[in-house]
Amino acid sequence: MPGTLYLIPTILADDTEAQVLPPQVPAQVAALSCFLVENARTARRFIKRVAPEHVIEQLRISVIDKDSTEAQVQAALQPVLQGQDAGVISEAGCPGIADPGAELARRAHQLGITVVPLVGPSSLLLALMASGMNGQSFTFHGYLPIERGPRLAAIKKLEQQALQLHQTQLFIETPYRNLPLLDDLLAGLHSGTRLCVAASLTAPNEFIVTDTVAGWRKRPKPDIHKQPAVFLVGQ
Repeated sequence: MPGTLYLIPTILADDTEAQVLPPQVPAQVAALSCFLVENARTARRFIKRVAPEHVIEQLRISVIDKDSTEAQVQAALQPVLQGQDAGVISEAGCPGIADPGAELARRAHQLGITVVPLVGPSSLLLALMASGMNGQSFTFHGYLPIERGPRLAAIKKLEQQALQLHQTQLFIETPYRNLPLLDDLLAGLHSGTRLCVAASLTAPNEFIVTDTVAGWRKRPKPDIHKQPAVFLVGQ
């Protein structure tokens, strides 16, 4: 019989394990010796913090990231097919949500492996919850184009979708490009469109503000440089 694939949520901000993870998560980490991870260094640090009894060198840790091939995903799941339980660990937040862990879950279902998601923080869901925007219909777009022209065009398209479909549009950016993206949002969106910026979620310096674009233009620029952030556009 195959083992079970556990999707293990991690923290979004340093030193927040006790506040954001239910006891089930460290207990399951402590019970596993095989992990499929997005980033080996951050996964090892997380495992050691929540299950300090583990000897890291004795664990089986395989990296599956956005560049992994189908053959590598298949090979990583072989221990589970042979009966060993394994845990999937993202670099931050919940595996499978805007994350290469989704490919492991997809393949596991094809192979008849039971997939068990554990409860933990998701920056996208936390941002949507706090935004006050439509949580019944929403779309996550990942990253917008880097070049300013295509990015402004993408912003206009997202705004049209938000208004025509009454659908919240979510997207993210590399943290050091947060402020240029915010500048383009304030330049490209209509004044009555609502914009939410949710940065450093669950951290002591958490920042979540929803306002019209006109309101944002009157505000001091938030200090979100190099902070993980989610941007939402809606009505």
